[in-house]
Amino acid sequence: MRVLGVDPGLTRCGLGIVEGTPGRPPALVAVGVIRTPADLDVAKRLVRIEAGLEEWITEHRPDAVAVERVFAQHNVRTVMGTAQASGVAMVVAARRGLPVALHTPSEVKAAVTGSGRAGKEQVTAMVTRILRLAERPTPADAADALALAICQVWRGGTTSRLQEAAGTRSNLEALAQAQSRLQVARLRAAVAAQESKR
Repeated sequence: MRVLGVDPGLTRCGLGIVEGTPGRPPALVAVGVIRTPADLDVAKRLVRIEAGLEEWITEHRPDAVAVERVFAQHNVRTVMGTAQASGVAMVVAARRGLPVALHTPSEVKAAVTGSGRAGKEQVTAMVTRILRLAERPTPADAADALALAICQVWRGGTTSRLQEAAGTRSNLEALAQAQSRLQVARLRAAVAAQESKR
């Protein structure tokens, strides 16, 4: 499974792509940041983020996209920009038919470090170790994007396997019901045939 992690932001939108399966260390595919100047109109900044995301998806062809779930902070202006960038990421993914998963910062921290209260330094250190990188990914937005992707590979892969299992189970149940109905229909036909002979 190849996942694009997006750490949304207007000034810096972190992007990280990893490939792997649940229970095994994933591998780095690409990491980077989309930057937009603060003096540019917000709408134009969002267009730049959209174009950057489109390029990444076209080039790296991820199977899914993981975006950090935006939550309320003290600085409403910062939250608005983050939410707008997050919305752009979800739209770009949906347009390509890619599944989108939202993870809270604490979920990502817990998946990568084992603690939902880990600091940015701990997250970056664990991302570096998990992906076996020679250097720490910088800036922090890039490391956070990789952490999101790792979280989705490990947690999302398990979820999709459970959904597949549930789907298989429901398919088997539907098949059993269909066979049962067929047997009942055959019995009725046999009884009707006997009664018509009398």
